[in-house]
Amino acid sequence: MSDASEMARLSRSVRATYERQAEAWDRARNRSLFERAWLERAVADVPPGGSVLDLGCGGGEPIASWLIAQGYDVTGVDFAAPMLRIAKRRFPDARWVLADMTTLSLGCSFDAVIGWGSFFHLTQQAQRAALPRIADHVAEGGRLLLTVGPADGEITGTVAGETVYHSSLAPDEYKAILETAGMQCEDFVPEDPECTGHTLLLARRKASARQKD
Repeated sequence: MSDASEMARLSRSVRATYERQAEAWDRARNRSLFERAWLERAVADVPPGGSVLDLGCGGGEPIASWLIAQGYDVTGVDFAAPMLRIAKRRFPDARWVLADMTTLSLGCSFDAVIGWGSFFHLTQQAQRAALPRIADHVAEGGRLLLTVGPADGEITGTVAGETVYHSSLAPDEYKAILETAGMQCEDFVPEDPECTGHTLLLARRKASARQKD
């Protein structure tokens, strides 16, 4: 099987799992907001009413919910339509978009982009292609926050008892891709013990000279 065929197969498998298990996944989603410290870092310089993209938003809780409560203009993207239906029921005034991050093209940029629990479902090759595309949606001075893996590799996880695929590139490769895309890695914390063992990547697009003045 070719790399492209395998990427497509895994993508369909992960999407189908989340479509089948949307309600179950949403019910089980941890709402303690253990992510808060990292979310605050991602939006530290976003002005009131600023735009934030929740990439892989699921049912909108707890991340989009928290962002909306802070007064940000939130756009949520997910590739599973049942997830978006849940989010729309909860927050009808926010913008919810059915899209795949590997072909993301929203025609605008955001003050912050957050991909929590989503990007790592892509194959390694898909991540290499998608990361520059995602970075293109970050405005000057804006930040990108992603959950990734601690090292190069592939593993599996579960969603409501079903097996799902995960992968990660090496930290240095993420940094190199981001540098090429005009972003600088601000922090990389593998298996953060203060964030239930998640691995976090935080990057920022450099502001223009005019913005700095």
